[in-house]
Amino acid sequence: LHGLCSTVHPSGDSYGSKFTPLVVVELASDTKEEAIAWLLDRIRDKQQNGGAELLVEQLSPGVVASEKENPNMFLVGASWQRLLSGAEDVGLFKEFSDGSMRGFTCATKNSFKDFKGEGDDFLSMAECQYIIKHELDTLRAKDETHVPGYTHAKLYPGKSIVRRLQSKGILVQIFPLHEKEELKRLSFSWYKKIKLSLQPLDDIRHYYGEGLALYFGFLEYFTFALVPMALIGVPYYLFDWEDYDKYVVFAAFNLVWCTVILEVWKRNSASLAYGWGTLSRKKAFEEPRPGFHGVLGFNPVTGREEPLYPNAKRQLRIYLVSLPFVLLCLYLSLYVMMIYFQMEGWALSIHDENPTFWTDILLFIPSIIYAVVIEVMNLIYRYAAEFLTEWENHRLESSYQNHLVLKVLVFNFVNCFASLFYIAFVMQDMMLLRQSLATLLITSQILNQFMEAFLPYWLQRRRNKKMIRRVQKRKLLEDKELPLANQVRLEADMSTYLGTFDDYLELFLLFGYVSLFSCVYPLAAVLVVLNNITEVYSDAFKMCRVFKRPFSDPASNIGVWQLALEAMSVIAIVTNCALIGMSPQAKAYFPESDTQLILWIAAVEHGLLALKFILTFLIPDVPKHIQIKLSRLEFESLEALKKKVRTEMARNQSISALPVTACMHCIVHGKNNKALQQ
Repeated sequence: LHGLCSTVHPSGDSYGSKFTPLVVVELASDTKEEAIAWLLDRIRDKQQNGGAELLVEQLSPGVVASEKENPNMFLVGASWQRLLSGAEDVGLFKEFSDGSMRGFTCATKNSFKDFKGEGDDFLSMAECQYIIKHELDTLRAKDETHVPGYTHAKLYPGKSIVRRLQSKGILVQIFPLHEKEELKRLSFSWYKKIKLSLQPLDDIRHYYGEGLALYFGFLEYFTFALVPMALIGVPYYLFDWEDYDKYVVFAAFNLVWCTVILEVWKRNSASLAYGWGTLSRKKAFEEPRPGFHGVLGFNPVTGREEPLYPNAKRQLRIYLVSLPFVLLCLYLSLYVMMIYFQMEGWALSIHDENPTFWTDILLFIPSIIYAVVIEVMNLIYRYAAEFLTEWENHRLESSYQNHLVLKVLVFNFVNCFASLFYIAFVMQDMMLLRQSLATLLITSQILNQFMEAFLPYWLQRRRNKKMIRRVQKRKLLEDKELPLANQVRLEADMSTYLGTFDDYLELFLLFGYVSLFSCVYPLAAVLVVLNNITEVYSDAFKMCRVFKRPFSDPASNIGVWQLALEAMSVIAIVTNCALIGMSPQAKAYFPESDTQLILWIAAVEHGLLALKFILTFLIPDVPKHIQIKLSRLEFESLEALKKKVRTEMARNQSISALPVTACMHCIVHGKNNKALQQ
């Protein structure tokens, strides 16, 4: 850990070599002194007193002080022993001396690989920052009724202090500091050189954590998995455009491809998670999320003191408020879709009356406008879904994420694909379906690239120029050594990375565009491959240059998104079979009876579904060698527990036998009755 000091802040700083700043806590510039003193005392106080037992120092002014600089910025660190105990508290898994991944404990620390003593590199900076964030999040009110100096900021026993300060605008932000030298090395190997090699996932995981590394791993895997679809789709697009017989083969390949790539990804993610020590960690007991609130009580499982909230009340909020709101939003989405079709009909009527070059362009305008409206509606709905899910007050972070993802996925699926389903199965206009699919796909990709990379980068460049003028520097940010105070303030002004939610949502929609209507627009895979290649570099660029460093997320897989993608693959089977059944070639086989055609299509659909579930069963989620290692670790844990119980029982028996032994000694040596009674 001492090695981090020279990286995080230059020598000669006023913070000393014993204090390593890892996390920045920024309070509002007008925060009252009593509130600051109270918060710092809680952060520094002992754990047994309800504190976090961390180190805090106030950030000094910059080289060129400005009246606009916020004086209430604090650097948070921790002693080496506190970080080790925190690693045990969060259930950190590290490599054991025998090569297996085991939960870290302070009692067995010397048995872990790479543990050489105090101050070594056993814990990465990202892990240290995650531990500090966890300890800050677990700070809860004791007997305070309100934040000192703020009577409107109510508190009660068990309420998260950090969350209350954030909701009242007293706490502006908490973010981890960048490690500049390591960031330079990562940037060079990640996006600064054009290469055909794989991404440095281990380096990404070491710097940003497992959650972000798994996202980039899945993005890379999804891109390579699309290459066969793209190679097959190009000739299908160039030749035999209306030959649906050949599209049957392409659609069948696509449906098998959807299942196989998702099952193989499970194995790949399991291998990555095991090597990173998070595969077994998911089984650990999950702590309450920081935003969870309720009456303070005792957890019946752990016996720990924590907030309690009635599940019946949460269910009422979900079914009486959240569900009607989602249904209302879906209705509005369908209403907007019908307006789009009216615009489409208007443009088509103008083109039919007087076909010119400009009317040809006019045919694409409704689709472009609708694509932009879809993106805007998705953005607005996202904020509403986050507010509702937070209001539902879920105890666990996993439950919160599941309900949020479900709300957002249902709306985005209807908003993005309802028009395509309407064109395909109500209007039955395949030419319009191809045109709408291509327009939606291309427009959404351009908008996403602009909103995710170029716009944040442009805004960040403007912020950086202001700071560089302030410190009277003209070189690029990464080429100069700023004092710690100015570096912290520069990072504080950077954009905040909101997590992988939007990135996974984009991949989910792209997966839907590729899989749902493959037999109509086989060129979709090519467009998605090109998008993903640029996405890798733009995402890597914005993580290193645009955003603050996010806190590590110890994920073991891509979570509920795996289930969402599998559900999309099931819908794709039904959709493609129905499209093939509507083709003139398929109808020609059953000219006299539509019922027979429907029965045949249903039989093929059920056969493909059966094949999908057979493949899911045949391909194990976790590779065999990892299953053996996990089973061996579980067996050793049970044996160690049995040995511990036997040792404690033997010790208790020996202790209970001590008075009897003493009494026998007294009797043998003729002691008096008083001694015997004692």
